[in-house]
Amino acid sequence: MMRVTRLMGVDVGGTFTDVVILDEGAIEGRKVPTSPHQADGVAAAVSGAREDVFLHGTTAATNALLEERGARVALVTDAGYEDVIEIARQDRPSLYDGFADRPRPLVERDQRFGLGPDEEALIAAVAAADPDVVAISLLESYADPGREIELERRLEAAVGRPVLRSTLVSPEFREYERTATTVLSGYLTPSVAAYLRALDERLPMERRLVMTSSGGLLPFSRAPEAAGRLVLSGPSGGALAAAALGRHHGYETVISFDMGGTSTDVSRITGGAPAVGAGHHVGGRVNRVPAIPIRTIGAGGGSIGWLDPGGALRVGPRSAGAVPGPASYGHGGTEATVTDANLVAGNLPADVALGGTVRLHSERAHEALARLARAMERDVQAAAAGMLEVVDSHMEHALRSVSVEEGADPREAVLVAFGGAGGLHATRLARRLGIRKVLVPPLSGVFSALGLLLATPRTDRARTVMAAEGEADLGRLRAELEGEVAAGYRATFGREAAAIETSADVRYRGQSHELEVAADAGWDRLRSEFEAAHRRRFGFHRPGEPLELVNLRAVATGVAPMTWSDLPSVSTDGRPRGRDGVWERETLPAGHALSGPAIVIERNSAVLLQAGDELRVLDDGTLEIDL
Repeated sequence: MMRVTRLMGVDVGGTFTDVVILDEGAIEGRKVPTSPHQADGVAAAVSGAREDVFLHGTTAATNALLEERGARVALVTDAGYEDVIEIARQDRPSLYDGFADRPRPLVERDQRFGLGPDEEALIAAVAAADPDVVAISLLESYADPGREIELERRLEAAVGRPVLRSTLVSPEFREYERTATTVLSGYLTPSVAAYLRALDERLPMERRLVMTSSGGLLPFSRAPEAAGRLVLSGPSGGALAAAALGRHHGYETVISFDMGGTSTDVSRITGGAPAVGAGHHVGGRVNRVPAIPIRTIGAGGGSIGWLDPGGALRVGPRSAGAVPGPASYGHGGTEATVTDANLVAGNLPADVALGGTVRLHSERAHEALARLARAMERDVQAAAAGMLEVVDSHMEHALRSVSVEEGADPREAVLVAFGGAGGLHATRLARRLGIRKVLVPPLSGVFSALGLLLATPRTDRARTVMAAEGEADLGRLRAELEGEVAAGYRATFGREAAAIETSADVRYRGQSHELEVAADAGWDRLRSEFEAAHRRRFGFHRPGEPLELVNLRAVATGVAPMTWSDLPSVSTDGRPRGRDGVWERETLPAGHALSGPAIVIERNSAVLLQAGDELRVLDDGTLEIDL
């Protein structure tokens, strides 16, 4: 995609829909309440727009999966392997909980068909079942896709419905993950296709692209066939933008912390770019597609406080959402939320307008907290403080899961805090983790939508190799895969890719897991990269132990619509405006400094400074906070 001067990014969240517009060098952001029907809300948000390109982060796939309202899928696999998606792996959801179980399979038992000698009978049986989508996953197809391709052709003719084959969705070995991912993508295909089709008809923009879980952009027309790749569509934008911010300011490691109205998304980024992995879990289900490793928890400004049967205070995962929203919104909500607790605790000014439009009603927040406080047999301030402590502990655990639990020291990172509620909790969480610096970016309340404008068009390819060290011709294999991914990019976007990168999944012989490392040279370089990665991840390596190359991967990318340097700088002139320790962010000039305690408010979010916090406004408008 060529660089353009008029862009619109729209990211749909559980509570608010975030909009960022770049028009001839000027940039603005705004929030609108999320509509129960996403297409209606997005269409309303872009009403009257004149931008050339529309970039979208959507929760359509995520919601369809979590709410289990996907398609009726038929699975075709080898005879004897019909139950592989139910048998799965031996790991259990909760090791010591005998009542915990995996989510139910997305394909009913009578919709699973084993392929034996009589192919005609199988095709007739699938057609008679009348599924919405057919998923094909044959045992050895990663090595030779020919049989799947032929079966796809015949099933499409007989059934007349979409047919997805595993060699396109997840063409790698390990039959459970490949089958589960293909089924999941098929399960989501009709709802994603219907949503994007409805939205496409209502958008005035000439070009329309949607964000994928890998942080790449894909045309609307190609997204339904890759529905499983949209499950982390929204959160990926925030991770990309956090990476760009850290890279711009020279930080090697950043932890992105995105706290919205319904959920919190966290990710650790090293080397200036998110590390796109080869799979993730959502709602307890495997989804082996390229994805930025993001941890999502049900903790946001709209998360509701409640008491469990034992009388313990809990917060979330249930959210008040946009309708009715927190009690302080005045839209009919009566249950205490994190936003209400922040208001009662004095962390939000009573006269702030969230999203520029939603006025807060402090008396209703007090009423909601008072009801919770009576049940707790505490006063209102104690109830508010308890809610904030509980939600902070949830988010601290999420931040530790992407740092300490992965062998990384959070004290070596900076915390990039954004989302409508991120700035209110950032410095408290940073102190818990020993992080000494917090960055709150410009347009922090709509930062994930800004990330859409920083993303690149992208296509991915993977191939299972299974070669012992030194056996395969790496140069030839890499050239073949690069040719495939370049052709795929050309077919998708109608132009040549700007860059192609390759990587490899490598392990010591006998290991059951792999590490992904760069594959831009020969076997000696591959060993060096792998052993360095093994030391970082596990604290040791085994010199001389034979390696095994499992998969090769290639990524083709284009040019991002904009870069961080396209953001307008903040003037050094101006008169800061504020009263009683509450400052208006848009009036703070570059170089201005503040000491906590204080509150900095902007149109779409707020930042809470505690005693001892030192804030400085950087040239690009980022708030740099030293603890």
